[in-house]
Amino acid sequence: MSTTAPSQTAPSQTTVSQTAPALASSPPASSAVSQANYGKISADGLWHNNPALVQLLGLCPLLAVTGTVVNSLGLAAATLLVLLGSSLSVSIIRNHVASSVRLPAFVMIIASFVTCAELLMQAFTYELYQILGIFIPLIVTNCAILGRADAFASKNPPLPALVDALMVGLGFAAVLVLLGAFREILGQGTLFSGMELLFGPAAAQWQITFFSDFQVLILLLPPGAFFGMGLIIALKNLIDQQLKQRAKPQPVATEKASRRVRLTPSA
Repeated sequence: MSTTAPSQTAPSQTTVSQTAPALASSPPASSAVSQANYGKISADGLWHNNPALVQLLGLCPLLAVTGTVVNSLGLAAATLLVLLGSSLSVSIIRNHVASSVRLPAFVMIIASFVTCAELLMQAFTYELYQILGIFIPLIVTNCAILGRADAFASKNPPLPALVDALMVGLGFAAVLVLLGAFREILGQGTLFSGMELLFGPAAAQWQITFFSDFQVLILLLPPGAFFGMGLIIALKNLIDQQLKQRAKPQPVATEKASRRVRLTPSA
């Protein structure tokens, strides 16, 4: 019995010694997140997964206030501020909120930052705040903000969450400004009119007048917003289609080898 005990314990000691380095060398779970592909995050937020063009989220304020560029910029700035603040806050508390109250907590955080944006606009751009009206408080119901908080910020560290929020906000802002410029140019014949509401009296000189005798008034109405949005989505789909065709490998032309047939006289 005394001679068999060392032979039984020796393999167990060698097994522990062999597995210890493997456990020590295994990377922590957070290292995979720290090596986030920021290029893919940026491309998804700006183009491939754009909240307005691909997910079709936040269309209510997008279609309602994009009559001019200044309105679009005001809504874009407020939305971007709420996105950055809510994503950062959700990422910080992601490990301290129970799953049963996750969504109510996220909505409360978003509502708090919407209130901050609303108070800032009342203090510094009051006339623009009056023009935008109810659509500033309605940012709370923007599914793009709640969706990023739940799908990305609640599962990633603060830095990737901030990058994702910034790119999603810039992608949403780009669609807002593009649609606002399209409707303002064809609907009013001007561009950058009323910029003093956002940037002060010095910006009144930024207005560009293209034509004063030709105006498509329907573009200033809600049907014009749907029409312009449809054109922008169609243009994006066309660009994606062209990029996919260019990415396809071109078939390589190969010359067919000539077959030589040897004829022998029959016996």
